[in-house]
Amino acid sequence: MHPDTTHEIPAPRVLHPRPLTPTPMTAAEIPPGVEVVTLPDGRRTLAYTQPPVPTGHPQTTPPAGVPGWAKTTALLAPTVGAGIGAGGFGLSYAAPGVIAMTDALWATAALIATGCGGAALLLSRWRNRTPAHITQNITAHGFMSRASGTINR
Repeated sequence: MHPDTTHEIPAPRVLHPRPLTPTPMTAAEIPPGVEVVTLPDGRRTLAYTQPPVPTGHPQTTPPAGVPGWAKTTALLAPTVGAGIGAGGFGLSYAAPGVIAMTDALWATAALIATGCGGAALLLSRWRNRTPAHITQNITAHGFMSRASGTINR
């Protein structure tokens, strides 16, 4: 930059808007369902209210209450949930006992199987067996001849 040229930056202009003064609304500008209401501190303001029922129009019925099935479902939901929770809680406490019972049942089954196997072995040994008597008669005529025989039991 040359020393003889100076650049001055102009200061930014600040714009101050005029304060807005509220202009009162005419009665024709107020939408239906809105009325001028005086607050407890004395101020007057616009507020939503129920729209007036036009003259000659049949009265609208108020909305019906909650249906019976919805009430029943709402009342049963916590009960069912609590029942499921209590069942899970009870099963968690019963699990060690169930495991012990299954171990005892397996031990009983093993004892019965061992007893039945031992009884079968003892019965097979105690049974009266008669020795087998076999008589064989074999005859052959000459060297390298065919032999024939009979077996008598």
